[in-house]
Amino acid sequence: MPEARDTLMPGRWSGFSPMTFILLVAAGGLILSSMQSVAPSPKQLVDGVPGMVSLVDRMLPPNTDPAFLKRIGLRIVETFQIALVGAAVGVLLSLPVGWLAARGITPFGRGGYLVKAFVSLLRTVPDLVWALLFVATVGLGAVAGTMTIIVDTVGFCGRFFAEAMEDSDKEPQEALSAIGASRMSILFGAILPDAAPSLINTALFALEKAVRSSVVLGLVGAGGIGQELKVAFDLFQYKNASMIILAIFVIVLVMEYVTDRLRASLQ
Repeated sequence: MPEARDTLMPGRWSGFSPMTFILLVAAGGLILSSMQSVAPSPKQLVDGVPGMVSLVDRMLPPNTDPAFLKRIGLRIVETFQIALVGAAVGVLLSLPVGWLAARGITPFGRGGYLVKAFVSLLRTVPDLVWALLFVATVGLGAVAGTMTIIVDTVGFCGRFFAEAMEDSDKEPQEALSAIGASRMSILFGAILPDAAPSLINTALFALEKAVRSSVVLGLVGAGGIGQELKVAFDLFQYKNASMIILAIFVIVLVMEYVTDRLRASLQ
């Protein structure tokens, strides 16, 4: 009979150990207890509806004054510049960082784990914290935003570049190594060509991420259109804020369209 029950048991439950069940129950209990502390109650949601309706009413129609639109247009250009420069420099820096962190490929041997730890540190610290640090060191403006995007991109791409290089085909590497090729020759002759599709996809995702991040960084004074949004809300200029939100939506939509087209053309 036990054997019959085992054969009737769905395959997906075969690896469902008691420890896994305990961990799932503990995770469920933690989520439920956390919901009591931080999740909005139905009463709070209902009570917030009039305030939201009032805010939307004050935000409409968006401000379409030509002088204001010109200022917003300049901020949009600055936002794109921050994202493009930061992502481009970050991706270029991520290539050697990923190589140095890649297990079995790095010339540092076990020291590659230190490079991985450094990349994890860059990725762990939130964008806004890096932005605050750079604003405090180089001052307000786009330079602080660009430096933040560079650091964030290295933290993001460095990890995935390392994984892509680790997963690259080993046979071409072994063939080049057998004829006495240097590490750099193996990198450019075998590793990068094989990992190129993954590297390009990661770089495009990093560019999308950079655009979204550069929008937010202005809230702490690191340049871009987010700075205008903060000023609009601080001064209760809600019609200006709604126009800026629409501009941000267009920025993200255009960037997603462009990167999707690039991915399609490279496949």
